[in-house]
Amino acid sequence: MSTRSKSLGALALAASLLLSNVAMAQTAAVRPPSNGPASVADLAAGLLDAVVNISTSQRVKNDDDAPTPQVPEGSPYQDFFDEFFKGQADKGGNRQRTVNSLGSGFVIDPAGVIVTNNHVIEGADDIEVIFANGSKLKAKLVGKDTKTDLAVLKVEPKAPLKAVPFGDSRKMRIGDWVMAIGNPFGFGGSVSVGIISARGRNINAGPYDNFIQTDAAINRGNSGGPLFNMQGEVIGINTAIISPSGGSIGIGFSVPTELAANVVLQLKDFGETRRGWLGVRIQPVTDDIAESLKLASPRGALVSGIIEGGPITKGEIKAGDVIIKFDGKDVSEMRDLQRAVAESGVGKAVDVAIIRDGKEQTVKVTLGRLEDGEDVANASATTSDEGSDDKKTDQPPAAEMPASDTVLGMKLTTLNAESRKKFGIADDVDGVVIAEVQAGSAAAERRVEPGDVIVEVGQEAMDTPDDVSERVEELKSDGRRNALLMLSNKTGELRFVTVRME
Repeated sequence: MSTRSKSLGALALAASLLLSNVAMAQTAAVRPPSNGPASVADLAAGLLDAVVNISTSQRVKNDDDAPTPQVPEGSPYQDFFDEFFKGQADKGGNRQRTVNSLGSGFVIDPAGVIVTNNHVIEGADDIEVIFANGSKLKAKLVGKDTKTDLAVLKVEPKAPLKAVPFGDSRKMRIGDWVMAIGNPFGFGGSVSVGIISARGRNINAGPYDNFIQTDAAINRGNSGGPLFNMQGEVIGINTAIISPSGGSIGIGFSVPTELAANVVLQLKDFGETRRGWLGVRIQPVTDDIAESLKLASPRGALVSGIIEGGPITKGEIKAGDVIIKFDGKDVSEMRDLQRAVAESGVGKAVDVAIIRDGKEQTVKVTLGRLEDGEDVANASATTSDEGSDDKKTDQPPAAEMPASDTVLGMKLTTLNAESRKKFGIADDVDGVVIAEVQAGSAAAERRVEPGDVIVEVGQEAMDTPDDVSERVEELKSDGRRNALLMLSNKTGELRFVTVRME
């Protein structure tokens, strides 16, 4: 190829690249920016007046009995000491001091109903609400719920207040824009914008954790403030952050309105919550438990016991059942059932889908009230503890009992009068007693302890140590890697554990 041809080719290539760059620049010029909303000023302006600062004070009494420090007679610092320790008893001790805290909240009713976090007002002797215009009103506590960390307050305004509505948090998607307004570090009316980073977060704050995670800046003092969608609806109540320093690192959590709205309504109307109650003890379905029950995958909630005096009166649900659906809602994991039951109405008859003996079936249960159920469960536990203590005091120590050969790291013995005395086992508990657990064994790994009673192995009732040995061998022959044990403690409380057989 000639030198002239090479030059023409180079010029043609340069011209082609130039035209391509021009075309890309023109395309970029007409493409709208993708860096979020241009401004939220108009949206924020209409919402700021509904967001309030909450100031609380609590009088705390010192527990120490230390005397007041003494200064030399005639000291120029005497007046300072007298002022600092003013109000103390003679010679000091038990002085009172006032602790103040700040948080956020928002108005949901023009008549003066305000929502915040329970931890913002917990233990407060005085609650004051500060509005965007600087006005202040004393507030009284209408009701609180520690399980969701929510509280409802009431003020008496002279004129209707600006209020904001609840939106549907279930419609929010990961990546949707949100706006937080609150009182970070004591500064009022601060606005921050971000997106929903995740949904359904469990941070072990309570039994109904289902938090929205956001990267909108949330700091100390934002607690109790609202998280808005871009329509100005509250879709979350800002509650917690993860922060080593105390400031925002872009990981904040809000209680979604799908959970909060019903709680707030109950607190507003009744001053307390009225949650549904199924009356069962449950535990997660682990991989090992799923394999033992021949489930295709871990799902549902495993029933470990039925609470006496609860809604289950005719054996509709039994220990060992796996609940996979409640009132039409799938139960993928244990906390799904807890939330679904709590959100259901007291006295409601619901369909519960269970797996029993490998077969799926549906039963109907009429729900009780959780708050009543907690009283029943606590009373039952107290009675059992008192009864077992009496037995321990009145009964003489029993002689050593013969134990069987070791099974899965456990030495077993028959449950009889002697073994009941030795371990303080209640009369209504039946099964096979675990006399010893070998250190480092598969049973020890699962925290099985002497005095536990094996009620079932592989969903079959056990009466003697030989029953346990034979059932374990059957499970091994069936290709099972784990044995599912239903254990009872001395008071009759049940739980399920899986023990490796390999």
